[in-house]
Amino acid sequence: MFMLPKQAIHGPANRRKLTLRKVTFYASGALGAIILVCALVFLFFPDTFINGYLKNKIIKAFTKAYPAYSIRIAGIHYNIWENRIGSDGLTLTSIDSAFSCSIGSFSVRGVAWLQFLRHGNSASKVLNGSVAEARDAALTFRQAQYELHCGRLRVSLPDSEISANALELRPLVSDDNFFSSSKFRKTRFRINLPQCKVTGADCVRLLQGKAYTAGSIKVNNGSFDVLVNKDTPAEPDSPRPLMPCEALSSLKKIMRINTVNIMNGRLKYAERYITGSPPAEVTFDSVWLSAEGITNHAAAGATAVISGQGIFMKTSAMKIRMAVPVISPEIPIRYSGSLDGMDLTRLNSFLETGERLRIKSGVLETATFDIAIIAGRASGPLRAMYKDLNIAVLGKLTGSEKGALNRIASFMTNAMKIRASNMPDKSGSIKIGEAKYTRKRGDTFLQLIWFSLRSGIGDVVGF
Repeated sequence: MFMLPKQAIHGPANRRKLTLRKVTFYASGALGAIILVCALVFLFFPDTFINGYLKNKIIKAFTKAYPAYSIRIAGIHYNIWENRIGSDGLTLTSIDSAFSCSIGSFSVRGVAWLQFLRHGNSASKVLNGSVAEARDAALTFRQAQYELHCGRLRVSLPDSEISANALELRPLVSDDNFFSSSKFRKTRFRINLPQCKVTGADCVRLLQGKAYTAGSIKVNNGSFDVLVNKDTPAEPDSPRPLMPCEALSSLKKIMRINTVNIMNGRLKYAERYITGSPPAEVTFDSVWLSAEGITNHAAAGATAVISGQGIFMKTSAMKIRMAVPVISPEIPIRYSGSLDGMDLTRLNSFLETGERLRIKSGVLETATFDIAIIAGRASGPLRAMYKDLNIAVLGKLTGSEKGALNRIASFMTNAMKIRASNMPDKSGSIKIGEAKYTRKRGDTFLQLIWFSLRSGIGDVVGF
């Protein structure tokens, strides 16, 4: 019998198998090449993928989750060698334009992306080695007429540290426009912190909004400017400003700061009585302040202890120590301190506008005070030794001491009302003033402290 060769019998099938193998081989090679090219493109040109696809996904997801806000993200960059992702800018705005946030540039490095993608670990593990930095950030609150600006913000989770440079809270408008927006009395704040550093911070829980805890906060060269427009009435039905314990209790999350230190600070408190006229001012320079035990999670009798010193009205060293309740409002606020000698005419920057009085002469030798405030009522002794005090009464409209009525009032005040000197007599006794003040509805904590102390001064002098 005639037999065909095996190659002739199986030739077409073998050719089909070889062809299929070749196709599979070439297809696998092509797919591998595509994957390799994509990997190389992402490795060396990741911004193309991120900005072409990922950025739009982020914007769409955010808009869907928070429809009341719109977000714009500038170019996003990723450096795989440094494991750092950043952007040239970000803007977040509420639909009603009441709130907006803008960041000039920001970056985050050290995020455990692979660990997160593989295992979906918690934020604490994924972010544990990350460092974030933002520059030229601004939060705008149009209804409150304030803007919070930060030149540079750095958050380091490995170091448990937060640092901010050029941190400033400032009004969006001039003082006149700020106050004209309401027919009732307002308080304007302006705070400038060139350097602020937080150490021992639980950054993950802080970012999650679960707790606000830190070992210490240090502020260098900060300035605090407070202005009250006394030319308008206080709003009768407005909520009272919160005292420290009330403000802490209003926080739903745990808040604990072991120490706060302010070095070389400046404080200016001012009251405006006539629109466009210079306000009455009290200033403290070269301020050193330390606060310990700030928390809303402690025993009922816990207090924060504040110690400080500064130069009062650019002429006299003042020291103060204060115990402020952080939990219970029934615990009294207690503060005591001293003031060194000074030329009393330096007080005219406040008295001429605030009290319509001018000190013509007077020298303070020393003053001490020890005041307690319980349920908004202040009391306590004030001892002040001074001499040669002479006062002129100023006209309410003119602000001048000239005129017959003003001269008569000045004479009567010096002759019959005020105590021209309060130096120890032969027995060593002096007039001891008594601070007596009841908190008014619109008084802030700082105002309550100042008005209570001022009442004791008035009792000694005879105002």
